[in-house]
Amino acid sequence: MVTSSSSKSSSNARKRDKGNGGNKKSLRVFSRAVPADVRAFMDTLPDEKVTTFPRGAEAGWKVHKFGGTCVGSSERISGVCDLLIDSAKNGNQTFAVVSAMGVITKSEPKVTDCLINATTMAAARSRDYVEELEKLREKHTTTATDLLTIPKEFDKYMESFNKELEDLGSMLKAISIVGCSTETFADFVVGHGELWTARLTAAAIRCKGGKSYWIDAREILVVTEAEDGGVDVDYDKSNYRLDLWNHLTHMRGSLDKDTIVVCTGFIASTPEGFPTTLKRNGSDYSATIFGALLVADDITIWTDVDGVYSSDPRRVKDAVCLERLSYNEAWELAYFGANVLHPRTTLPAMKYSIPICIRNYFNQSAPGTLIAARCEIPADESKKGTKNVGSRVSTAGELIKGITTIDDVCLITVEGTGLVGVPGFASAVFSTVRDANCNVVMISQASSEHSICFAVRQNEADKVVEALNKRFEKAIAAGRVSRVVALNNCSILSAVGQNMANVPGVSAMLFTALASAAVNVIAISQGASEYNITVVIKKSDCIKAVNAVHSRFYASRTPLSVGIVGPGLVGKTLLAQMQEQKQTLLDKFGVDLRVVAISGGSKMHLAETGGFIDLDDWENKYSNENEAADFEKFTDHVEESNSPNQVIIDCSASDAVALQYKGWLSRGIHVVTPNKKANSGPYEYYKSLRNIQRDSYTHYFYEATVGAGLPIISTVKSLEDAGDDIKLIQGIFSGTLSYIFNTLTPDKKFSDVVAEAKANGYTEPDPRDDLSGVDVARKVTILARECGLSLELSDIPIESLVPEPLQNVESVDEFMQKLPDYDHEIAAKMAAAEANGNKLIFVGVVDVENKKGSVQLKEYPKDHPFAQLKGSDNIISYISKRYTEAGPLVVRGPGAGAEVTAGGVFADVLRVCAHLGAPS
Repeated sequence: MVTSSSSKSSSNARKRDKGNGGNKKSLRVFSRAVPADVRAFMDTLPDEKVTTFPRGAEAGWKVHKFGGTCVGSSERISGVCDLLIDSAKNGNQTFAVVSAMGVITKSEPKVTDCLINATTMAAARSRDYVEELEKLREKHTTTATDLLTIPKEFDKYMESFNKELEDLGSMLKAISIVGCSTETFADFVVGHGELWTARLTAAAIRCKGGKSYWIDAREILVVTEAEDGGVDVDYDKSNYRLDLWNHLTHMRGSLDKDTIVVCTGFIASTPEGFPTTLKRNGSDYSATIFGALLVADDITIWTDVDGVYSSDPRRVKDAVCLERLSYNEAWELAYFGANVLHPRTTLPAMKYSIPICIRNYFNQSAPGTLIAARCEIPADESKKGTKNVGSRVSTAGELIKGITTIDDVCLITVEGTGLVGVPGFASAVFSTVRDANCNVVMISQASSEHSICFAVRQNEADKVVEALNKRFEKAIAAGRVSRVVALNNCSILSAVGQNMANVPGVSAMLFTALASAAVNVIAISQGASEYNITVVIKKSDCIKAVNAVHSRFYASRTPLSVGIVGPGLVGKTLLAQMQEQKQTLLDKFGVDLRVVAISGGSKMHLAETGGFIDLDDWENKYSNENEAADFEKFTDHVEESNSPNQVIIDCSASDAVALQYKGWLSRGIHVVTPNKKANSGPYEYYKSLRNIQRDSYTHYFYEATVGAGLPIISTVKSLEDAGDDIKLIQGIFSGTLSYIFNTLTPDKKFSDVVAEAKANGYTEPDPRDDLSGVDVARKVTILARECGLSLELSDIPIESLVPEPLQNVESVDEFMQKLPDYDHEIAAKMAAAEANGNKLIFVGVVDVENKKGSVQLKEYPKDHPFAQLKGSDNIISYISKRYTEAGPLVVRGPGAGAEVTAGGVFADVLRVCAHLGAPS
């Protein structure tokens, strides 16, 4: 039985057709495939005798649509037949819509392409169209031979196929003589691919023991051209024709429950009976139209992907296949470029709230994505990953279903004081764009009405600007319109989700994610429905932006692309620590560290695009690398690494690398470093780095520049943030000099202790780098600046321990040989200290109150904390308003060595992750 609404629809259609000439006219197209004796019977058949087609819940139709890749070979068509037969055996009334045969490899001929090529060639009077027809003959003959194992079925199919191909050849020959074609003829030709596939699939089902009929959709579907370039369906006439087709099947044999109906996709007829197509996404549209005509239970679109993804997997590595979408969400995602059904395609299914499922024919174990009327937010707080947003509980990924982008757009702004309060101005703008035959992708207008901006495709931008300048020529001359501006090379990013309506904080999440990735938002648009939030950004920021937003709403981890500069001792140790902790960080804190680039002074190793470096084998890969170091290429690689967050870690001691920090931070790349050169270099450069850090979401951490793994700088920040007033910082900042003076005794020579320290690896290769005191002076300069003093390194007086005559000797060996000649200088100072009951200590001092610093060899009482130090430890004392000289705040521990320095750098990397949203 048919539903009452459908019965009424069919009855009304028959009455209208009868008034226009009755069945004879309505069957003008339909009767082409009807035998003469049956057609004569139909001419005398009263309307009341037409058997209605089974529809609705009682019929229980399952509609399946197969794209060209699903029917691209005999093996694939055989699989389609098996799928349909299994559906019918399970008690489902099964209806299939098929496309023209696609291809398995690029070298094969695609049927639709061959038909289009043949038409184009014939219109150009080229005889090459004959070769295209031969490709079609070979492809379908081979496929039919494989599939149609019953000779009668094979002969019947090939007879029809060869006749139609012969007719096409004759028509194309006529076209080649005339030298032109028409749209109607082209639509007629291109539709043959679907005819041949449908007929072949139905025959193959019968050869496998199933029951099957096939339908030429041109006999059923009646469509008219729509204003947007698509087509509108005449459901009344189409329903009636479906009833007529059903009547014929009853005359030939009843349509049993296990009979499979196979229909052509993509093609239809005009009201005048001429063949036409359903335009873009035509086969999908056919499936939903027939789903509506049948009032089907559901529609399955079989394709070559697992379903609809949360974002483009080619851009977002962590994109996930969505379980379900609402019709509205599918519309929005499709409009903004996602690989979803065309918005028009969902309309027929919406008539009866028929769910549509997108599934992968080549991975049938995947459940696919269900598109239905609405997708509510589950209120199960026990689900992993749930977050309190406003007053509703949901997973973030259900608030935002998809993040899509449109590239190559231009943002055009029309502004001027003359726009304010002028009725019809927006209409004038957009009618001008319409008259230029251009499409507006997005609109945004300030509430002040001072300006209106909108996005168009980049290739239409010049035409639109020219048209607007011409349209408002007088207003521009009078100053009412100040200018028409085009901002080129933009992208549109849209976050879509029906459930974000009326949920507070969703926009904040999106904009925080963009800000954290240092992406600037140029324009914003959001509809009153709140189904999407759309922003315009620079095209160069697009990949970073979509990854940042996707990560914020979907990822349960914080991905961070890492570039390492300086794979020396500290860098190598850091990489080892990262590899050791990588899985723990991912499991416990959701931090996903991905090292994508490693650069030394002369060469670099970059990961494959979209990948990352295997830290178990990086040394081997790096040692065999021949690519010369290039800061620009290195930076681009880190920035374009398909991660929303990037950090560059400078483990070198290079001035040249330090000069790159400003550029990195300005590009939104976080910087972590133990390199002291940037923060102790020119004050203006240091200040510019801090300004970028303060004014943006880009982080710059450098704890290890002063105390390796000790919290020296963070202690200064903690005291200041708590409102304390630091007056004096002093301490032993050099592990090397700490070791030397903790080891030095009256019975030991200074030169022997230095040699011992060098042998044990406590000094730089040239011990003068430690003994000069410059390294300590750099640390003092950094701390002074952290306390608000604008000191230069040159402002710090340094007491060097390198004898003046040895400062310029050429080799380290010569320096070490001659150093004993000056042991008496240190011995005399040590004796004086002993006489005073003190110990000789090399310290750095930041005198905040007097705004100065110093590096010197000083005496301290033997009961002073500095004199109690052992080995190579560092110790720093803070005197402030709250921590007085009687009880200073003291930080003590190892302040040098690759392990502790790398550990301090690693801790800063994790601080970056914490700021990016990783749990603390």
